[in-house]
Parts: sequence; structure tokens; C-alpha cells
Amino acid sequence: MDNSNVNTSSVVQVGEFYELEVGKDVRDSKGYNEDIAPTTVKARTWNTWNVAALWVGMAICVPTYTLGGVLTAYFGLSVTEALITILIANIIVLIPLTLNAFPGTKYGIPFPVLLRSSFGIKGSNIPCMIRALVACGWFGIQTLFGGIAIHILMSNLFEPWATLGGTGEVIGFFVFLVINLFIVIKGSESIKILETIAAPLLLTVGIGLMMWSYPQISVTELLATPANRPEGASFWGYFFGGLTAMVGFWATLSLNIPDFSRYVKSQKSQIVGQIIGLPATMFFFASLGVVLTAASMSLVGETISDPINLIGKIDSPVWVGVAMVMIIIATLSTNTAANIVSPTNDFQNIAPKKINQTRGVLLTGMFGVLLMSWELLKKLGWIDSDVSVEAMYTGWLLGYSSLLGPIAGIMIVDYFIIKKQRLELAELYLSDGIYSGFNKAGLIAFAIPVALTLTAMTTDMFSWFYQFGWFTGSIMGGLVYFIASKQQATSHVGIEQTSMDANEIQAVQDNT
Repeated sequence: MDNSNVNTSSVVQVGEFYELEVGKDVRDSKGYNEDIAPTTVKARTWNTWNVAALWVGMAICVPTYTLGGVLTAYFGLSVTEALITILIANIIVLIPLTLNAFPGTKYGIPFPVLLRSSFGIKGSNIPCMIRALVACGWFGIQTLFGGIAIHILMSNLFEPWATLGGTGEVIGFFVFLVINLFIVIKGSESIKILETIAAPLLLTVGIGLMMWSYPQISVTELLATPANRPEGASFWGYFFGGLTAMVGFWATLSLNIPDFSRYVKSQKSQIVGQIIGLPATMFFFASLGVVLTAASMSLVGETISDPINLIGKIDSPVWVGVAMVMIIIATLSTNTAANIVSPTNDFQNIAPKKINQTRGVLLTGMFGVLLMSWELLKKLGWIDSDVSVEAMYTGWLLGYSSLLGPIAGIMIVDYFIIKKQRLELAELYLSDGIYSGFNKAGLIAFAIPVALTLTAMTTDMFSWFYQFGWFTGSIMGGLVYFIASKQQATSHVGIEQTSMDANEIQAVQDNT
């Protein structure tokens, strides 16, 4: 809400929500623009099924399809162990997802603004940029997959297009990039509509593909495939390594889920919607990847783990065309929600008066292109490189995601324990308010586990810390933040005041 003629902003409770009536103090603050302002109650239109559709749309994508193969090839698990690990990991990741969604739903604030409570307005830019870099990396990868699908579709429709080879894939990349950026620039409602339409279509296609491939394999033999690990090696070490990687797959979204929960109608809707949409979809589509890969030899004469190339080899132009359209929709629904929304808000958080939503989207697109430039140049034949896209997202992106664990722990401890689910909404936007500057407790709690993780990645020390990176990072981050916040003096002016509990803050405000 906007109080154009009022100097001081105020907060109004509407049912379970809080709404900010924006006054001149917040409107003129360097930390505010309309795109990262609290969502009004009227604009919170997402119901349970919209949230479930969001997760179906994000979970059905090429990387999810390959997860079973990743766990069997790189983490020494059998097919059965891999699928169970994927299911358990996505049940576990529901915990930080639903908890971090709470303040977004209650106060209507996006991820960067919520971070201001635990890191300070300036300090929040550090975790924001780390999160944004991961998202831009995934954005580039998913856009490449979408571009390849567009190239195959065009080759199927117009035979001369196939002669373009890698150049056609690069053209498809940029066409797909423009479509993605356009949808997000149009706003949250366009994303909601896309996900709501895409979810049932993608599930229908997934079920159809499962039925198509099922007769070509023996499920019993497939599930009995032995693990690719040394004989006599302990299962648990490999299991927890794989589990950490699979939790890390959505570690990014467990942070910026407020970017979506700010539009949800109720806490119940965000909780139930996520429970319905995430674990079962991830398990089903990862299982589909395992089954289709196993059946590919019978279907097309060779083993192919990439669904785009597999479908491209089917000797039926009609079905190839339909399948490519579905893959484009699937990749589009994942990319727009999972990989553009967060960095768009994160970039705005740096300088809200200079970077609005449109500019944030364009910056995301630019960084996505830069991070994939090596692959694009390779496809054009301008450079040679042995680095594969699969190595990129199974290597540094998943490893880098382990650095995000401390942020999740800090956010949960800050909101539920330190702040007791009470935030001073207007103050989150005031550059001279109680959340101004840097919160030392947040920075210390983030720095310690990250330092241990980096040490473990570059030396032989603390290897266990990196092996269970997301778990160890989030637990240590939350614990250190709790201790540092309790020790932080509540009498200091500025960010130190954020360690006061909700009753103390309210008492101070009542006396002023």
C-alpha cells in the first residue's frame, strides 16, 4: 500500500499477513523500490495448486532426468539406492523450503530483503551475490538445453536447418534466452500461468514416456543392477555423499523460496503445495530417466542418457516435434522460476534505486551467457574444450551449492529463534534503520563454515565437512549465528539491535 502524503510508513496486520503502508521515509530510502517492496494482500493470489504446479514445472527438467545416472556413475550407488536417495533428499530439503517460506508468506518480502534481517542491508549483498552466481550458472545450462531442443525441432520441421549443426544450437540458445527473459519481465502472474499450464502437460508426457519405454526393459533386472563401488566398501559413505549432492540440487531454492511464497494466499498453501509438488515429482522423473536410459538400446540402438538426443533419434517426425515442444516447455518452466527470479531480485538488492526488475532480468541474462560462453564458442567451432556441460553441473555447481548451506541455517535460526517470527517490516528498507549496515553475527556465522568447506576442497583436512557439506554447513551456520547473536550487544546503535527479541523491540518502539 502507498501513503503518498504520509512521511512515516506503518504496518497493518491483515489476517495472518502483514502489509506495509509505504510512507516517504521508505519510498525515498536507498534500500527500496516497488519491485522488491512487500507484496500487498490483494496481490497474494497463489493457492496450493499453484505452488504444487510451480514445483512440478521446476522439477521436470533435463538435470533431474539425469540424476539417477549421476548417482550410479559418480557416487557409487546402485539404481535402487540412487532412487531411494533422491526421494529421501527431497523430503529432507522440504524442511528448509517450508521454514524459509514462512516469512515470505507472512510479510510478503523477497529473499534479499529477508536476508537483511540476518546480514544487514549492506551485508545481505554477500550471500545474495553467491546465490545469484549459482542461479546464473544453472540459467546458462538450462538455456543451452532449451536451445538444443529448439534446434532439433527446427531441423525436424525444416530439413536445411539441420545443416547448421552447432550454429543452429547457438541460435536456439539465444531464441530460448529471449523467451525466458520476456516471461519474467512480465511478472509473477505470467510465471504462475506458465507453471499452471505446464505442470499437467509435463506429467502427462512423463507418464506417456514411461509407458512407451516400460515394455523394453526388465524392471527387476534394472533395480538389481549392482553398485559401481569397490567390493566390500561401506554403503553409508557413498550414500551420504550422494544424499548431500541431491539435497544440494535444490539448496538454492531452499534459500530464495520467499521470492515465491510472498505471493501465496496462506501458510497452509505454501506448505501443502510444496509437499505435494516436490518429492514425488523428483522421484518420478529421476526414475523415468533411469528407465529410458536403460531402454534406449532397444528403442534407438544405443545407450543415451540425454533425453533431448534420445528423442531426437526417434524415427517419427511428428513424435519428435511433439516431444521437443514438451522439452522446451519443461525447460522454460524450470528456467524462469528456478534460475531467473532469484538473481533478478538479488541484483536489485545491490542498488534498488538504479536496478529495477527489468534491469535485474537483463543482468541475469548477460551473466548466464558469459558463464556458458565457452560452450557456445565450442559449438561454433571457435575453440576446443574437453569440459562438458554434464561435468559442470555435476561438479562445481553442485559443489558450490554446498557453500549455501550456512545461509539456510542462519536464515532459519534468525527468523524462528532470534527474531521469534517478528520482523520490523519498514525497517528492512531503511538505510539508517535497525537493520542498516552489516550484521557481524551473520557474517561470522557464514564465514566459519565456508572457510572450513574451502579448506576441505583444497586440502586433505576436514574432508568429512565437505563430504556432508550442506548438512554440516547449515548446522554450523545456524549454531554459530545463534551464539554470535546472543553475545552481540543489544545496546549498540544500528544492526546490533537486531539481536533484540520481538518483545524488546516492540517495547522500545512503544516508548519512543
